[in-house]
Amino acid sequence: MTNTTPPSSPGRAAVWKLIKPFWASEQKWKAFGLLFAIIALNLGMVYINVRLNSWNRDMYDVLQAHNYPQFKSLLWQFSGLAFVFIVVAIYSVYLTQALQIRWRYWMTERYMDRWLAHRAYYRIEQGQQGRLSDNPDQRIAEDLRALTSDTLSLVLGFISSSVTLLSFVHILWLVSGPASFSALGQAWSIPGYMVWFAVAYAAVGSAVVWWIGQPLVGLNFNQERFEANFRFGLIRVREHSEAVALYRGEAQERAQLTARLDDIRGNWWDIMRVTKKLNIAVNFYGQFAVIFPMLVSAPRYFSGAISLGVLMQISNAFGQVQDALSWFINAFTTLASWKASINRLAGFNADVERAQGMARTIEVERHTGSALTIEGLQLSLPDGGVVLRGMDARLESGEHVLVSGPSGCGKSTLIRAIADVWPYGRGRIGLPADAAVMFLPQRSYLPIGTLRAALSYPAAEGSFDDATIARYLALCRLPQLVGRLDQAANWSHALSPGEQQRLAFVRVFLNRPALVFLDEASSAMDGETEEVLYAALPRELPGVTVVSIAHRETLARFHSLRWRFVPMGEGEGCRVEVAAL
Repeated sequence: MTNTTPPSSPGRAAVWKLIKPFWASEQKWKAFGLLFAIIALNLGMVYINVRLNSWNRDMYDVLQAHNYPQFKSLLWQFSGLAFVFIVVAIYSVYLTQALQIRWRYWMTERYMDRWLAHRAYYRIEQGQQGRLSDNPDQRIAEDLRALTSDTLSLVLGFISSSVTLLSFVHILWLVSGPASFSALGQAWSIPGYMVWFAVAYAAVGSAVVWWIGQPLVGLNFNQERFEANFRFGLIRVREHSEAVALYRGEAQERAQLTARLDDIRGNWWDIMRVTKKLNIAVNFYGQFAVIFPMLVSAPRYFSGAISLGVLMQISNAFGQVQDALSWFINAFTTLASWKASINRLAGFNADVERAQGMARTIEVERHTGSALTIEGLQLSLPDGGVVLRGMDARLESGEHVLVSGPSGCGKSTLIRAIADVWPYGRGRIGLPADAAVMFLPQRSYLPIGTLRAALSYPAAEGSFDDATIARYLALCRLPQLVGRLDQAANWSHALSPGEQQRLAFVRVFLNRPALVFLDEASSAMDGETEEVLYAALPRELPGVTVVSIAHRETLARFHSLRWRFVPMGEGEGCRVEVAAL
């Protein structure tokens, strides 16, 4: 059962543990190069804004003095500053997006590797108590994206705001001068009064923003679609974790998920190019559509205390200081999203580490013999309840055993233990060293893609020639699919359960394992088709060892042994009786 209690906020060490790996990886020099370039561009924009602040003062003083030659000179100066600012602003955003996708792509690949390694994706889903995370697919798809983009946004925004504040608060304090007035029969003077107005303005604006709140901007439609495709692929691994684990299909899942991730990266680069074009228009508009809070400083201008140029300089500096002071509120929603992502990723990391570090109390080993051996096997549930007690068995090469017994006695759990995906219990299981093994669960797993890839799974698409595939499709009574090998579809929806199970038998014949484990793998078939496929196993795969879980007694004639699960009593689990057929 998933723990619904939110985990405690991770400390600084845990936050650094999430952020550090990319910056210490093989990508660190490119990453730091991009980061320093972005910081330099942002500082450059602050410097240009300081120059433009002085330019505003000079320009309006020139206009007030009707100095036409100096006016033309200042126009050329502004054109140069504005052009440099536009170029710097465009490439600041462009390089930030480039760093975001590099960081996200690197971290997503590592998180996918950790999730798929040691079948952690399967063990996390096995009802462990005290789980810290849910929806691992969302952690990988959404929270890593939020972590990388929000961290860069917050860090760069804080640096830029801090430098802007330090640069302009001094200017504003000096040029605004004191505000003098009489009240309550006394003369009052407020030094650097515009600084205090900027603080008050930011405080009022912060209160309004805090009250109303600001929603995040939605992603581009295509990016949402690719993100959803990637997330859906991850969800399918989680939903079909047992089948993937039994098929040993981690490599194929990894390849499909990487392909979807490549779609995200390619579409993101398209977004970057479009964003660069949009920023050209936005920054041109921003430079020439200038609005400043002149009302507060107008009385000193009309009294003759300051010139028009100083008035404009004060207004510009006021806007810069007020914007810098508003950084926390402007970044509030981003900070909230960032903190939630940190909490969820910390929980996900803890679950993966727990799954990978889970003690192996059931030893599954390869040996030099040709038999499947089981010694002192006890199977338990995650809560400690016993399912199977003291099983000892030996299955020689070429033997076929039928596993039968009441539901809930641990028959499928035995198959999971042999597959080394069930960690609860104790004992030893030995498999022939060079024998290929294949597990067929009741619910067959069909990856989305071409029918050829679904038939080849877990082998790579193209591993088998068309003639061989057509022969086994006909044998498994699926001749209608021969002409659809290159058709891509969601085959788990396109085929009936019985057709999906027959397709799984085609995989067995194509991959030619030495040991086959069938966990009610023919339960959705009609009796005649089921008998045809069981009869074909020893004929098509000479010497194959078969372990079958089935409830139909008509299959007993295709087996030489029976492992019967017999309940021992309430809470005592089951024992296994071995008999010849």
